[in-house]
Amino acid sequence: MSSRVFFILFIILLYSGGETIIAQEKAVNPQYTFKKGDPNGIGKWYMGREIAAVMSYRGMGWLERDSRPTEENTALLLANMNLNPGEVIADIGAGSGYHVMKIAPKVSQGLVYAVDIQEEMLDAINDKLKDQGINNVKTIEGSPQYTGLPENSLDKILMVDVYHEFEYPAEMMASIKNALKANGRIYLVEYRGEDPNVPIKRVHKMTLDQAVRELEAAGFKLLENKSNLPLQHFMVFGEK
Repeated sequence: MSSRVFFILFIILLYSGGETIIAQEKAVNPQYTFKKGDPNGIGKWYMGREIAAVMSYRGMGWLERDSRPTEENTALLLANMNLNPGEVIADIGAGSGYHVMKIAPKVSQGLVYAVDIQEEMLDAINDKLKDQGINNVKTIEGSPQYTGLPENSLDKILMVDVYHEFEYPAEMMASIKNALKANGRIYLVEYRGEDPNVPIKRVHKMTLDQAVRELEAAGFKLLENKSNLPLQHFMVFGEK
């Protein structure tokens, strides 16, 4: 077989394989649809919402910006969680560990799981843990479909401005449900999609109605929506 013929066959197999994968995903997960949308989205939709692209680790500086405590009232966000010393907490989409480093001292007799899909983010967290001598945090590299968290182990789960970026929200919520204790709580924090004055790209915001619709589909119910943060919804969910 000539090298030219081999190359042509390789290209045909490469592209037909890609189409097969897309077709299989659509068949296995009919709740997802695919169409062009926002330039900051991934062209994949769930329950009428386009999924946003994941913020790269290169944006780590924005997560650690000096203005964040004032802009988001991050101290009040954590106060809303009513943390107790012996609790086991997971921060899913922990990024550079901004909230993890503040949660860890509040659950000094417990454990914090810092979950992210980007190795660079987890490296940044591990460096902070070493520098500050914090020993009750465990980092986990999850996947787009799986948290990697132990089954029935968590009292509380925090997700700050990350759920809208889940490439597989249905699968991720199933994994989260598996890791949460029966009386556990999910704290979902998202920039308010109803408010055009919140200075965040549209696809990176969520409305309360959309969030409730999606988490109800995953087997959770809204227990409370605190409206005390400047820019974000603070939604509390428990199992139905």
